[in-house]
Amino acid sequence: MPLIDYIINGMKSEKTNGRIYICHTYYHAYIAVVKELVRRKEDRERADIVLSTMSNDFGSLKERLEDTGVFENVFMYDEKEDVTSPEVMKYHQDRGNIALNLLQRIKYTKLLGQLQEQYIPTDMTKYRDVYVFCDSDPIGYYLNYKKIPYHAIEDGLNSGRLDDQARNANKGAWPLKKAMAALGLIFIESGYSKYCIDYEVNDISANHSVPKNTIEIPRQELNNRLSKEDHRILVDIFLPNSEKVLAQLLGDSGAPGAKPNAMILTEPLCDMDVRAKMFRDIVKEYENDYRIIIKPHPRDVLEYEKEFPAITVIKDKFPMEVLGDIDGFKVDKLISVITQMENVYFAKEIVYLGLDFLDKYEDPSIHRKTELLDA
Repeated sequence: MPLIDYIINGMKSEKTNGRIYICHTYYHAYIAVVKELVRRKEDRERADIVLSTMSNDFGSLKERLEDTGVFENVFMYDEKEDVTSPEVMKYHQDRGNIALNLLQRIKYTKLLGQLQEQYIPTDMTKYRDVYVFCDSDPIGYYLNYKKIPYHAIEDGLNSGRLDDQARNANKGAWPLKKAMAALGLIFIESGYSKYCIDYEVNDISANHSVPKNTIEIPRQELNNRLSKEDHRILVDIFLPNSEKVLAQLLGDSGAPGAKPNAMILTEPLCDMDVRAKMFRDIVKEYENDYRIIIKPHPRDVLEYEKEFPAITVIKDKFPMEVLGDIDGFKVDKLISVITQMENVYFAKEIVYLGLDFLDKYEDPSIHRKTELLDA
């Protein structure tokens, strides 16, 4: 460390810890584990992981992560949204003028970052590398406020294909807002923050547009480097009731006259009534030829057991990717509306219904926001 930096910053500038991952969903935690299982083949230093409870109930995942020893420390983070603070929300109103809005946004950016301070479970300044999934959440504002360099990772597999989150959240005066974010005055996610070192995605070509610091690390390449033992560890962490879940998944497969299995992945799309109708229509499309299995999204709170009492509903919360870690498991058909499934390894056939299908149930302007950017 240069002497002048040491004099100014003292011991606080010492990076005594290695890596830390900040996760908001089961998928985030799954990818963090995969990355660490691959990395430890070359680097025995263990990382730390943070599970944010802002938008997800992780149940016993903390204990399961600790039992496997993949990470040195597992922290829980009571991340605070802006709506929890009237003081922050005072600066989150449309003043009817772009200049006034940007001035109040500078204040909003700082206050939302400050709001997190007492809830951060570990000193982020001590880590050499901070990895953040979905930095659009308040943690991104905190890192901006504290001037902590970090690596951003895409929220979901190829999530930039359907939502250019940074642009859609910053319509109007985009070049000016980018410049202000580059100066650290306001915060913009997905690679545009002054303190974002790089923005990691699975496939650059799958994104609507990306900043210059975007890097590509294909998930399939990571999967190819996993050993059988690594897959077993992933199952132990993310599928604790694996025997029960596998029994539900397989049903009477192999019995004379048994139908092939079709799994439908739900998503927290549309209003609840519309969502129920949409998935009823999907079930009707396939139920004559297939035994239907419904795998609800971890954040989907629709009660599918009540909606479909005669159909197998997998209630356990887990990222669907872990099904590919079960040795020998296959499902005949996997169906989703907009969940990206390029890296699904357990389905013999994939059916992606897409936005044209979703248009039938919801105003296209709600889910085609990225297309409208180019209109």
